Amino acid sequence: MSKPSLPAGTRDFGPDVVRKRHYILDTIRETFQRYGYQPLETPAFENLETLTGKYGEEGDKLIFKILNNGLDNPEKESKVRAGFEKVLQGKSSPDLTERALKYDLTIPFARYVAMNHGQLTFPFKRYQIQPVWRADRPQKGRYREFYQCDADVVGSRSLLYESELACLYHEVLTALGLTGYQLQVNHRSLLLALAEWCGDRDWLVPITVAIDKLDKIGLDKVKLELESNRLPAEAIEKILTYLAIEGSPASVLDQLEKLLGHLPEGQKGLSDLRTWMAYIKDQPLTYRIDPTLARGLNYYTGMIFEVKAPASVSMGSIGGGGRYDDLTGLFGVPDVPGVGISFGVDRIYDVMETLNLFPTDIADPPRLLFFNLGITESQVTFPLLQTLRSKGIAADLYPEAVKLDKQFKYAEKRGIPYVAILGASEIASGTIQLKNLQTGTQQTLTHAEFLNAKL
Repeated sequence: MSKPSLPAGTRDFGPDVVRKRHYILDTIRETFQRYGYQPLETPAFENLETLTGKYGEEGDKLIFKILNNGLDNPEKESKVRAGFEKVLQGKSSPDLTERALKYDLTIPFARYVAMNHGQLTFPFKRYQIQPVWRADRPQKGRYREFYQCDADVVGSRSLLYESELACLYHEVLTALGLTGYQLQVNHRSLLLALAEWCGDRDWLVPITVAIDKLDKIGLDKVKLELESNRLPAEAIEKILTYLAIEGSPASVLDQLEKLLGHLPEGQKGLSDLRTWMAYIKDQPLTYRIDPTLARGLNYYTGMIFEVKAPASVSMGSIGGGGRYDDLTGLFGVPDVPGVGISFGVDRIYDVMETLNLFPTDIADPPRLLFFNLGITESQVTFPLLQTLRSKGIAADLYPEAVKLDKQFKYAEKRGIPYVAILGASEIASGTIQLKNLQTGTQQTLTHAEFLNAKL
């Protein structure tokens, strides 16, 4: 038999890792709830038609499709063969697959809103913490199964929510110790204005897909990708001029005004950014307006966000999001505006581990271990163990009556600070020996004193 293994891009999480992940998730969840967001969960998989065509051509390639059950049915053999032929041609076939693992949490949320919009109270604020799956090439910080933590608001076009979400990012990341994070913002209308300035609004998708890869492949390869999409040289030069814009937020807006301010979409993007800046001007967060930020997902329509890890860690994005003002229209319910952000929990974990940011007391082992001195003794001990647990004290009883040295070593390896000894002599005298392993001190206590002791 071959050795057991994990699928590429997935991981097991042992107790120490799970505790650290819970620390991150609890910090995010508490902030979501304090900002008035309600919890929501959706299925692990969706109908394939729900997901396809929502993430752009690149995203569609990364959707994990689920084979239909019953493909071994002889009556379906011809359809299955035809389905495989379509797959070999790079197409999807309902004869082979009708469902897929969810790629993110936003599209399933939009589907939920479309199905339940008659019962929801708008603006509807929800948060969602669940795993998602992408058929990506596994590498550091990039997994095929990973958790997303989303906060979204639907039912309002107010830029108040973009301001609130930026502050939410700041509160969570600061609470986790990631004070060197970098918040970058842009506006999709500026990118649409760029496409229009270049000569054709239909160039928006190839332009955004190309410049979204700028950090990964560099400017020269972005230029080559634009050329491969048959954009004329004049248009590419305009894009390169746009990508060269940098400086303080005010300076960037001035430069964008000169390039794109004559176009309605440019005016829209600039106006929204200025309104957003006025909302957050007295808040402690820092940000950068980054014209190169594209967020290649097709559903974004307004402001877009990306959060990068501190520069001391080579990790890249640890969060992102933006406005999507007609996402539910994809499901037959038009004109429901929305905006949301996402935290990349797995990447945040890796960054915090690299920077040693987790609290030292996060392990949280049991506070006390009862030694096992035999069946009779453990039967007397068990009610005391349960009483401690009912008082909210984490405690345990060693399962077998092995040598005390082995039980001591178990307590030390687990980091358990106290041990309790209840042998035949203690049963006869109605006492318990309580030892502090950190100080070495030992006390003889009555049962009442023991149950009231500060552990």
